[in-house]
Amino acid sequence: MTRAYIFPGQGSQAVGMGSALADAFPAAREVFEEVDEALGEKLSKLMREGPMEALTLTANAQPALMAHSIAAMRVLETEAGADVSNAMFVAGHSLGEYSALCAARSISLSDTAKLLRIRGEAMQAAVPVGEGAMAALIGVDLEGAQKAIDAAEGEGVCEIANDNAPGQVVISGEKARVEAVCAGAKEFGAKIAKLLPVSAPFHSSLMAPAAERMKQALGETKIVAPATTLVANVTAKDVANPASIRDLLVKQVTGRVRWTESVQHMTKEGCELFVEVGAGKVLSGLVKRINRDVRTVNVGEPADIDAFAKA
Repeated sequence: MTRAYIFPGQGSQAVGMGSALADAFPAAREVFEEVDEALGEKLSKLMREGPMEALTLTANAQPALMAHSIAAMRVLETEAGADVSNAMFVAGHSLGEYSALCAARSISLSDTAKLLRIRGEAMQAAVPVGEGAMAALIGVDLEGAQKAIDAAEGEGVCEIANDNAPGQVVISGEKARVEAVCAGAKEFGAKIAKLLPVSAPFHSSLMAPAAERMKQALGETKIVAPATTLVANVTAKDVANPASIRDLLVKQVTGRVRWTESVQHMTKEGCELFVEVGAGKVLSGLVKRINRDVRTVNVGEPADIDAFAKA
C-alpha cells in the first residue's frame, strides 16, 4: 500500500510524551540522548516529568515534538522494518516539516534539534508576548476567511496562517485585528471563531525577523536530498533539491501552511495510507476530513507498532 509519513506540529505536546517508547526500545532512547546532547540540556527529562508550562514554551515544544516523532520513526525502522525511502512522500505540519526532513535523512538529528531550538526562540522573540494572536475559524472556507479579514474593522496585520482542512482555517496577526475578525466571522460562514492558546502570531508576516534568523541558521546547516520526496508546506508541491528545501524552510516561517492542498496532492498522486508519526492524532483527523477514502494510522506509543505492522 502506497504510504506517506506525516509529522505533527505544535500543540500535540504532553507531559510524558515519548517516555513509553524510551522505556521499551533502545532506538528511541538513543534519539532522546542525542537530542539532549545537541541542546546541552535534558530536554528528555522535561518531556517525561514536565511541568507542562515549560514544555509548552515554543523553544521547548518544537524540539520535543520532533524528538518524539524521530524516536517513533526509528522504532518503526528497527522493530517493524519500515523504510522511509520506500514511502511515496514525507510531510509535516509547520515544525513537523523539520521532523519529516530528519526522518528522511535530509538533516541530521543533532542539527534538526538545534534548528528547532533557534526557530522556537526566534519566533517567540519576533513579537512581544500579548501583542500577537492566532485564532481558529471553524466551518468557514478559505474564501470566507479572507472575506472576514477584509471586512474587519481596524488596522494591523491579520493573515491566513493555516489551511488545515475543509472548514478549518487558522488566522494570525496583531491581537486586536485578530479579535475583530473573530467578532465578525460568523457573518461569513464561521460556526466557531476562537483564539488559540499560543504565544505568538506564527505563519504571518510579523514573523519576518524570525525568518531572517532562520535564513542564517539554515545557511550554516548541511542539508542533503531526502530519501523520499517532501511535500512542502508553503507550496503543497514536491521538493527534493537541498537548496530549494532551505529556501522553503525560510519562507515557511512567515508563509501559509497549505495542509489541505498538501494532502490533496499526495492522494492525487496515489497515496493510500497516511502514517502519523509522533505525538497525538491531530493530523490523522485532518487527513480524514480532507479525504475519507484514505487510511490513517498513528505511531507514537509502543502498542502502535503492532497496529502499523497490520496496516
